[in-house]
Amino acid sequence: MPLVSSGRIVEDTYLHAGDDAPITDRVSALVSAERLLADAGAVANRSGRTGLVWPNNRPVSELAPYIERLSLVALVFPSFRDGRAYSQARILRERYHFRGELRATGNILRDQFLFLQRAGFNSFDVRKAADAMAFAEAVSRFSVFYQPASDGSLTAFRRRLAGKAMSALAPKERSPA
Repeated sequence: MPLVSSGRIVEDTYLHAGDDAPITDRVSALVSAERLLADAGAVANRSGRTGLVWPNNRPVSELAPYIERLSLVALVFPSFRDGRAYSQARILRERYHFRGELRATGNILRDQFLFLQRAGFNSFDVRKAADAMAFAEAVSRFSVFYQPASDGSLTAFRRRLAGKAMSALAPKERSPA
């Protein structure tokens, strides 16, 4: 499956480790939630980068003790109609301040790319190469939003307030010259 990260198609550098497969310390490994929770010390204290596949039916609060050790959290969309991973993404970004790679995986559609990005996802494991190619168009379709999101962009209201504040300043204060 193609992986889109930071707007480009990239190679997945993580080894998808099975629950019983040994993991060498230096590789970047993607493990299941069950494996992390069963052997948290060994998995979270590896010297290599550790990623985690987290199902959408578990609360992300269970990840809190391990968040700083994880470089990637892959949230699963079992169906494009199931939006629980959107909420998990926002909670990870806003409540737990997770700054690593947040990957959307499973059944995602190109129409969801923009909303996934606004929820905090920064990589996308898509099923079709054509969807990966359409990523740039999908995320640049709109430039102004009314709703606040995890991507840090200003809402239309905040933009208007900033514009009014700038126009209220005296012309001498607006320009440094």
